[in-house]
Amino acid sequence: MDLLRTLVDKGLRRELPTREEALAVLSSGDDELLDVVAAAGRVRRHWFGRRVKLNYLVNLKSGLCPEDCSYCSQRLGSRAEILKYSWLKPEDASKAAAAGVAGGAKRVCLVASGRGPSDRDVDRVSRTIEAIKERHEGVEVCACLGLLSRGQAERLRAAGADAYNHNLNTSEATYGDICTTHDFSDRVSTVQQAQAAGMSACSGLIAGMGESDADLVDVVFALRELDPDSVPVNFLIPMEGTPLAGEWNLTPRRALRVLAMVRFVCPDAEVRLAGGREVHLRSLQPLALHLVNSIFLGDYLTSEGQEGSADLAMIEDAGFEVEGADTTTLPAHRADAPAAPAASATSATSAHARTDRSDAGTRPDARTDSGPRTDLVAVRRRGAGTDLPPNA
Repeated sequence: MDLLRTLVDKGLRRELPTREEALAVLSSGDDELLDVVAAAGRVRRHWFGRRVKLNYLVNLKSGLCPEDCSYCSQRLGSRAEILKYSWLKPEDASKAAAAGVAGGAKRVCLVASGRGPSDRDVDRVSRTIEAIKERHEGVEVCACLGLLSRGQAERLRAAGADAYNHNLNTSEATYGDICTTHDFSDRVSTVQQAQAAGMSACSGLIAGMGESDADLVDVVFALRELDPDSVPVNFLIPMEGTPLAGEWNLTPRRALRVLAMVRFVCPDAEVRLAGGREVHLRSLQPLALHLVNSIFLGDYLTSEGQEGSADLAMIEDAGFEVEGADTTTLPAHRADAPAAPAASATSATSAHARTDRSDAGTRPDARTDSGPRTDLVAVRRRGAGTDLPPNA
């Protein structure tokens, strides 16, 4: 396909595809799927070889969030029967992180529910970061605490935080459909604050919330303009007790197309396969390793993931290797570059907001083949906040 040759050439040059090219990846047919994966795989291997970076989540504070994000089991009014607990003590969080590091994770992601941290919360997380760094020299720590206030990013960086995660999740045009307690520009601002403080920015999306192809392209183009080092791609986990519990809009093939599109638009970024991979990719998870260069090991915030040992076996069986602690994840031009100012992502997305969205998830390949796989959605009952050992 001429399209795929063009996309590979652009990916090797870090050149942005056109919107039409990105949309064409999402609308490609099943007969072309392996060609799409192979083409995006060439771009992935050019920048990252066959390495897979492992990341590990520690949920520092679970549930009871005042925000109303429709996809989230921790949201205001959620009826999901998840674990609910207040802040873990630094020593308990460090112990939880140790399980992930022992499993091969080189980055620990510290996450807390809530709109954003208070100054006291920043102090608490800073102590946790210091405890983890003292115990595990060289491990990367990424904080994910919600919307940041002035000066908080700098304090986290001073405490040793290497990165900050705050996802854009969906397009600016449809953001109000999934959340009313903050807006898209708040999220962009937080990513920019993290970058300005010298932290590596981590920002991604959630696919499968009923969005159109145009919405997916919009949010990925906005991410490209923000230029985060890490782009997590989540697939909605439709948790019972949340407003989006009935949204089963993905097939494994659709999920692969989304990942391929993200790789073509963000060719040299750390594209991370995140929440929902087990639910929606299912037996095609190994194919996704040809598109992404990073995954989460073990469980997620409120749901259980694939067993850590199965993750490691999948990587080996597919012919990939776990990235070592002494290996720099990002290409040299990224690893050595200062944080980008990224001042105009909101305006760029606004320019795309008028795109026709008549293709909103109605194509046959955007539906689950065998109906909702609720059997694959399991609430996390182990690890942080419990007395049971974690999955890592």
